[in-house]
Amino acid sequence: MLYKLQFESLIPYWDVLLKGLLFTTALTVVSTVVGVIVGTLGASARVFGPKWLARIVICYVELIRNTPFIVQLFFIFFGLPAAGVILPEWVAAFIAMVINLGAYSTEIIRAGIEAVPKGHLEAGSSLAMTRLEVLRYIVLRQAFAKVWPALSSQIIIVMLGSAVVSQISAQDLTYAANFIQSRNFRAFEVYLLAALTYLLLAIAVRWLLRIVGRKWFTVT
Repeated sequence: MLYKLQFESLIPYWDVLLKGLLFTTALTVVSTVVGVIVGTLGASARVFGPKWLARIVICYVELIRNTPFIVQLFFIFFGLPAAGVILPEWVAAFIAMVINLGAYSTEIIRAGIEAVPKGHLEAGSSLAMTRLEVLRYIVLRQAFAKVWPALSSQIIIVMLGSAVVSQISAQDLTYAANFIQSRNFRAFEVYLLAALTYLLLAIAVRWLLRIVGRKWFTVT
């Protein structure tokens, strides 16, 4: 029996899909900015910080990289209330994505920092630059230029992984698709549209990140 596509059945729910798309986009943008900042601080602490701080960062990275994202999300949303910390679903989703991206970007950026020739650090020191100035003006720009493609891919992976935040009722794109399917029972059309939307969103994010990389992290 042939299946008849009925995409017109999704039209009454366009506002639900749009709301989910906007939520996913906003969650991706904010968590990317904060997550990369966390990763930069973590990588800098591992390479230039005291040993005790580097050990703390290593424990954080290993904990996050070796546990599923959905477990981290559930711990924040369902586990923390047992300790008296109750968070709205969107806050829990944001924190989980920041923590996850921060751990992965820490290792990516650390690799970039360690790839910067030591002679460049010595040159900065010879110019009477402080360690912070050397890190800011010499090391980080080169480090980001080296690892930007890998970091961009990780950002997209985290963005696509954000689909699981629907499990805590965060109203993202997947939540919207689930809601619509529960109303019109057109699962094929709904999830095909959701998949295509994620695909276009990933392409758009990669394109924007490529522009950012060329403008800010091209070493001449």
